[in-house]
Amino acid sequence: MDEYGPDIITVVDDDGAEHEFEVLDRIETDDDKRYVAIIPKYDSPEDMLDDDGELIILRVEETEDESILEPIEDEDEFDEIAAVFQERLSEYFDFEEEEEDGGE
Repeated sequence: MDEYGPDIITVVDDDGAEHEFEVLDRIETDDDKRYVAIIPKYDSPEDMLDDDGELIILRVEETEDESILEPIEDEDEFDEIAAVFQERLSEYFDFEEEEEDGGE
């Protein structure tokens, strides 16, 4: 086992299809909520180049037998967690700020 290799997880979607992701970072808040920042893992460089490079941030929910990755529905919670991941990963990734529609 390569201790210094990427942390790869396999996620099974609602249709039973398996997808591999690389875990970039994990955080646990003071109120014991856990979050993970992941990106898709690709077998070929061509597939990697076609990816939009978006960081996926999910909440980790634990059951008796497994960990379930859930989207963060609350916008304020997501923004707070995303800011923490962006700060922690800014040395490795160039984050683009999304422009707000001003309506003008």
